[in-house]
Amino acid sequence: MRAPRRWSPLLAALLRWSALGLGSWALCLLALQLLFGRQVEALQTVQLGRNLALNVRLTELSLERYPPHLVSELTGLQLAVVNKPSSQPPPPPALAQQANALQQELCRRLAHCPMVVANGSSWDVWVELISPLEPIWLRVSLRSPMAWPPEPTLLVLSLLGAGISCGALFLLLEVERPLRGLEKALVRVGDGDEPEAVAARGAPEVRRITHHFNAMVERLAANRRDRATMLAGIAHDLRAPITRLQFRLSMPTLSTQERDRCSGDLQSLERITGQFLLFAGGGDGEVAVEVPLDQLLAELSTSHAPEQLELQLDSVQACIKPVALSRAVANLIDNAFSYGSAPVVVRLFERANQAVIEVWDQGDGMPADQWERALQPFQRLDESRGQQGHCGLGLAIVAHVARIHGGDLSCGFSDHDAPGRFVIRLCLPLNLCKPGV
Repeated sequence: MRAPRRWSPLLAALLRWSALGLGSWALCLLALQLLFGRQVEALQTVQLGRNLALNVRLTELSLERYPPHLVSELTGLQLAVVNKPSSQPPPPPALAQQANALQQELCRRLAHCPMVVANGSSWDVWVELISPLEPIWLRVSLRSPMAWPPEPTLLVLSLLGAGISCGALFLLLEVERPLRGLEKALVRVGDGDEPEAVAARGAPEVRRITHHFNAMVERLAANRRDRATMLAGIAHDLRAPITRLQFRLSMPTLSTQERDRCSGDLQSLERITGQFLLFAGGGDGEVAVEVPLDQLLAELSTSHAPEQLELQLDSVQACIKPVALSRAVANLIDNAFSYGSAPVVVRLFERANQAVIEVWDQGDGMPADQWERALQPFQRLDESRGQQGHCGLGLAIVAHVARIHGGDLSCGFSDHDAPGRFVIRLCLPLNLCKPGV
């Protein structure tokens, strides 16, 4: 039962394209007949007039010696002995026009101008011959403009036109349009979205590419879910020993030094767990809303002393994912305190239709060739920081948040007007939220 199911779409497509090809051929033939039918008919009349003029000369010479019925038997020509053939019923206009054109061609080629009478009952004409004894007429069949089969030239041109038009339609409908939909899905994947499976349409090659693309998207989604599940599971498993350590710290038997050491370890575990949860969540499913960025950044700075964290905020409104952006800026501020030196300065301003968030510190920063490595997950430029709750996810989270907002992340060093020595700059587009998003 599998073979009919597999071949039935191909058979239906073959029948559909065959019908389209026949229709295109008929339309092309009709168009060529309308456009070039008169020219082809004129060429046929010239050729017929040349051949007929020769037959008329030879027949007239033969009639001087032999009777009409013998000449007709010997030559195969249709001769009639009548005063004048009847022209009833009246001939069609196209036949009358052909008869006139044929008469003009004969007059041009012969020494005399014979009479040509159109036969209204059939598509032929009578040509008057010069005979010494009696009036004789030669019957000549003409070709109707709508006769079948068509002229070979028009037939070949119509087949070429139908092939070209069907090929163009095939490329448009079966190749170009499905590939355009696949391109849009690829753009969404590149932007970090999870597009739905693309319908397999078009040519077999395009269908195979679409199936491979859908399989790739499914694998990426599965890897993303597995990563989130793994990180969330790790964070969940760390919660239990953290809770037990906190309970033991509350016991009065520990010395002050041991209690301080255990508290530091707990803070490191809390930090690592929080980073895992942030990286697992990512903010992909959060809804973007219109937010005053200056107020959001001011709320983030409330946990730091004013002499340690300085704010230079302009009033800027933007459509963002507030939870994800808050996590990203908090990571930048935390990294500035951990890797740099206070005071840390957070600046917000608008530039070139972008909201620019800068986090300055007084440290030495990082080498420019290490920046790309610092953006990768679980990468620590200072390995000693791993013992202080740093797991290498801070800048990776910020880079991911910048990417899902359509922005970019960069670093730099101070100039003469800078409030610090090293800066990490987060630029976000000032998009307005669409209704219903």
